[in-house]
Amino acid sequence: MRTTTLSLRTLALLGAGFTLLPQAALAQDADEDTTVQAEEEAPEQRRGIDALNVIVVTGTKTQNPEDVQDVPLAVTAFNSESLDALKVREIQSLTYSAPNVSLDQIGTSRGTANFSIRGLGINSSIPSIDPTVGVFVDGVYLGFNGGVVFDVFDLDSVEILRGPQGVLFGRNVTGGAVLINTGNPTEEFSGKVRASVDGPWLDGGRGGSNYTVSGVVSGPLVEDTLLFKLGGYYNKDDGYFTNLFDGSNHGEAETKILRGALEGRFGDLMIRGKLDYFTSEGDGPSGQNRGLFRRDTFDFSIDFPGFYDNEIWTGSVTAELDVGPGTLTNIFGYRSYDAVTGGDIDSLPFFGFHSDTQTEQDQISNELRYAVSGDGFDLTVGGFFFDQSIAYTEIRDLPPLSPLTFYGGGYQDHQVLGAFANGQFYLSDDFSIIAGIRWSREEKDAGVTYIRPRPECSVVDGTCPTSGTNPFIPTENNGFTDDNSWSNWSPKLGVQYEFSTGQLYAHWTRGYRSGGYNFRITNANVFENVVVPATGGNFSFDEEKVDNYELGGKFQSVDGDFTLNAAVYLTDISDMQREVNQSSPTAGVSQFILNTADATILGFEAEGRMRVSDGLLFTANIGIIDAEYDDVAFDISGDGVINDADLALSLPRVPPITWGVGVIHELLLGSGAITTRVNYQFRDEFAYTDNNFGYIQDAQNLDANITWDTPMEGLSFSLYGKNLLDQVQAGGDTQLPFGGPLSNGVNRPFDFFPAGGTLSPLSKGRQVGVEAMFEF
Repeated sequence: MRTTTLSLRTLALLGAGFTLLPQAALAQDADEDTTVQAEEEAPEQRRGIDALNVIVVTGTKTQNPEDVQDVPLAVTAFNSESLDALKVREIQSLTYSAPNVSLDQIGTSRGTANFSIRGLGINSSIPSIDPTVGVFVDGVYLGFNGGVVFDVFDLDSVEILRGPQGVLFGRNVTGGAVLINTGNPTEEFSGKVRASVDGPWLDGGRGGSNYTVSGVVSGPLVEDTLLFKLGGYYNKDDGYFTNLFDGSNHGEAETKILRGALEGRFGDLMIRGKLDYFTSEGDGPSGQNRGLFRRDTFDFSIDFPGFYDNEIWTGSVTAELDVGPGTLTNIFGYRSYDAVTGGDIDSLPFFGFHSDTQTEQDQISNELRYAVSGDGFDLTVGGFFFDQSIAYTEIRDLPPLSPLTFYGGGYQDHQVLGAFANGQFYLSDDFSIIAGIRWSREEKDAGVTYIRPRPECSVVDGTCPTSGTNPFIPTENNGFTDDNSWSNWSPKLGVQYEFSTGQLYAHWTRGYRSGGYNFRITNANVFENVVVPATGGNFSFDEEKVDNYELGGKFQSVDGDFTLNAAVYLTDISDMQREVNQSSPTAGVSQFILNTADATILGFEAEGRMRVSDGLLFTANIGIIDAEYDDVAFDISGDGVINDADLALSLPRVPPITWGVGVIHELLLGSGAITTRVNYQFRDEFAYTDNNFGYIQDAQNLDANITWDTPMEGLSFSLYGKNLLDQVQAGGDTQLPFGGPLSNGVNRPFDFFPAGGTLSPLSKGRQVGVEAMFEF
């Protein structure tokens, strides 16, 4: 039962940008009479809450954009007004905006994502690891996790799709997908300039200020035929933290972004090209050794500030052509990523373990699809090609363990072919069947150099050995080359029942996470004294298979003042891939990628909102997860045997509960308005490492802002605060052999050393800032 007619009040509610709920989508070809009627009914109300535009949901890839309330998926989406209101500067900040979602960065490698949705995530910066949550920018898949959570601006929308999305998006979306849509050129001349400054101003003695300025301008070059958009972004962060080693600010960074877009319209053909240049450099991780410092403080002391320097080019060309009854869409993407990093891994005020890395990645991709919406059905069919090359060099210096420098890493060529079909077929006005399937074939050709003490070499420059004879090192210690391929089918089958105030849906879907190779092998034969045979003899790991069974409902009152969306799901994971982090007395940290277990995740999530007056809106969300191992194939507890102790461990990256509440209040002031937004979100404690020694403590996140829309059209000022409760959070909690009196008892390299600590790269605490924005 589909309709494109929405009342003004419903549109306002569905588009209320701050809401932490699936936002409504409005088809671009919506009935023009509805818009005219809405403007005539209440033109004086089209500001503040009522002026927030609805967004278009692109994640279903149907011919016509869809209203989220009609989509049989669990989706949380944010339009441009939502993102402005939340003061979003990086995707990571949306972690506290949806249930069962963690969009964190790893911390040890700045900008590297370790996203987790519904308990499926990763916990390592190894570039050969494929994600569980796929990130797509303007329809282009980002092939690996590097450079994903850096600064963003000029966003049209962000959509968070929860649960496996394998049919439409392919591999490595077993947890879900994050769709980032940057702003398109506009038909009318327009622009936006914003400037802000924030910092730990309420916390004397901690760090410095953070300055940001950005601007975009857009409009026609040739009316109705050629449109353009240009944008720029600059951020200077003086460093949020104080390094107790020397009293200096730490976390300094400087980021620049330049972006351009052109759109040509030639009858039934539209071609849009976008090019983005990104560069950022600054300090390495602000690592807290939790053997020395308490987890509830921002205290840390490191003798090496570290560094990072990244350069990223991203481009896309999207073409749309009306062909027959449907639309043919082609999306070509390109990305080049170059990065160097250096970090104080031991997180101590003396030289214990420092590490440098160099990473290069290049990718191209192309998706061609045809979508048609007929009388009683929607159908999308398409094909996908992806080609990626990655090279990675890692250097380790561990003076207490070895007088020699460690060198190693890996390279990989990676190709994917895919073909898919997805449809929804209406058996009646209310009841429909959902069916889809995707075939994919993936090939990886890799070479790995074990990270060992050896003469200086670089995998990126092609000078590190992967096999053969080295005069200084036995052949078996050099590394290996290998190739592997995987092909399979990812199906989806479901039903949907729609009624006047909502819908019910149920579906089963299957997804795969890619197999591959470990670029960070420090011990090729022994896993901390536990002998483990390598898959195929070459330390590859197999695919991870995920089956998801979901039952959901979406409900909205007739007047649109109340909305409730909920889902319950059961996720079966076979051959679960885990990045097993262990303290190592010979290499500092050992990380093994293994198919460790089969597991089951049972979850529930709900999002609701209620408008109690024209100027007051409440929101709430909750996510509950119960996860357990069904079968374990590796000694993840580290006690030397595989037994019930392994089965009893908590799955990493699975917070048992997340919940939040929010409020928006709008006060009209003649020709201006004051809008207040407050949001509180709780995330429970969760294990970070497989043996549960590393963990992330619970967090209560409180954000708030007050925006004054001045009588001068387009000019606004905001006062905002982030993490106002000053909660300590970290990007990870990796075990180390170096610790102190607060260590939790993990391995130590020598008996005279304290028990090992953990490396925990700190995230920012309380920030207070002001912003000015002018739109024209």
